[in-house]
Amino acid sequence: MVDPSITPPTETTRPGRTAAVSPERPRLFTWRDFVIPLVVAAAVGAEVYYLNTADLSKIVEAQMTFDRIMDSTVEHIQLALAVTGLVLAIAIPLGVAVTRVRWLEPVALLVANTGQAVPSIGLVAIVALLWDIGFWPVVVALTLFAVLPVLRNTIVGLDQIDLGIKDAARGMGMSPSGVLFRVELPLAVPVIAAGARTALVLAVATIPIGYFVGAGGLGDQLMQGIKLSRNQQMFAAALFVACLALILDWLGGVVERLLTPAGIR
Repeated sequence: MVDPSITPPTETTRPGRTAAVSPERPRLFTWRDFVIPLVVAAAVGAEVYYLNTADLSKIVEAQMTFDRIMDSTVEHIQLALAVTGLVLAIAIPLGVAVTRVRWLEPVALLVANTGQAVPSIGLVAIVALLWDIGFWPVVVALTLFAVLPVLRNTIVGLDQIDLGIKDAARGMGMSPSGVLFRVELPLAVPVIAAGARTALVLAVATIPIGYFVGAGGLGDQLMQGIKLSRNQQMFAAALFVACLALILDWLGGVVERLLTPAGIR
């Protein structure tokens, strides 16, 4: 007769065995992830304090008011996001097509390499001459300039997926589109996102040349400071562009982690 009060040994409690420990899920954020935002906030805060307390000329003071800086920063972000959005809309579908139709690869990479080989200011000038001046010529020119990293990373990210994984997905009855959207693209997210972050930083860094065609953004303050030797204005605008690039790249990294499946994060 078995005493019901005695619990029989299980796989995790039987002598000679250790309890199975489920692997700890990786944290989405650690304290190191907040270093860049804190550094950017400190740098911007210190520069704003300097601009408010320094003995500036009347012209520089009028150019570097809080409202003007904020308006220019918003314009800069709008330009950068428009460029990045167009780059993703063009490069990811084209990269997927290249991995399905291999003869497209040399043609697509040739066009993308040509767009990046031409100096960005030359691209802006050509598009402005053929089209107009303002917001969209700069967006189109910088899209041509920044499409290569995303296109190349999309191809690499999809090509590196193990064939056994795709065969297993097909064996489960997935359609080709299901394999692409539910298996291949999620696994390729880290590589594609790295290219997207590169394109975003390229856009932020090259948008100031849009000053020559009236695109707006922080390029107005930067180029005016360079042309007229206003060192305080030039330094402040350059610092704000650099901090904007850092914080947008950081936000891109956050989005990358959120989109990456937890198993490969």
